[in-house]
Amino acid sequence: MRKSLFVIALSAFAVGSTACASKGFVNTQVGSVNKKVDTLSQSLEETQERTRQNEGKIGEVDQKAGVAAETARMASAKAEEVDKASKRLVYEVVLSEDSGGFKFGVSTLPDEAKAKIDDLISRVLADPKGAYFEIEGHTDNVGEKWVNEKVGMARAETVKKYLYEQHKVPLHRMNVISYGEDKPIDGNKTSAARKANRRVVIKVLI
Repeated sequence: MRKSLFVIALSAFAVGSTACASKGFVNTQVGSVNKKVDTLSQSLEETQERTRQNEGKIGEVDQKAGVAAETARMASAKAEEVDKASKRLVYEVVLSEDSGGFKFGVSTLPDEAKAKIDDLISRVLADPKGAYFEIEGHTDNVGEKWVNEKVGMARAETVKKYLYEQHKVPLHRMNVISYGEDKPIDGNKTSAARKANRRVVIKVLI
């Protein structure tokens, strides 16, 4: 009987010891995990703070880059204005209907007009300085004013396109404008006058 009681007591002690050991192990593991979680949380907060700082720096760089680009654009535009102002008119070619130019209501460039442009370019290329082209579109006074302005612009753009595609004149060295019916050569009372008014004027400044 005593031996049985001793065995029971020993078993109870063993179970109690195991339970205590298991609880201690769990507490140790939980503590370790909590430390790791705290470390990861701190690291995450530090990373987020660095990200916010970097985003702020990137924003400042983008803003400065935008200001620099705008300043460069304005400086380039100013330099181009000064360059234009310093140039003088050296050549002028008129492409009118009465001299092989544009027909009534048409903006297609005739072969005779192309030949005149080719001759102009050969003279310009002989000059070592850079040339600037002002291309004016004109019409007679037949039809609506807004239609004439549109036709004048189409004629000027046709000449600009020919200069660019055929002779590789840089686009930034050409300017087009339509005067429509506003600048007739000698009124619009006769057929001959109207033919003369239907024209494109190419001015070359060097």
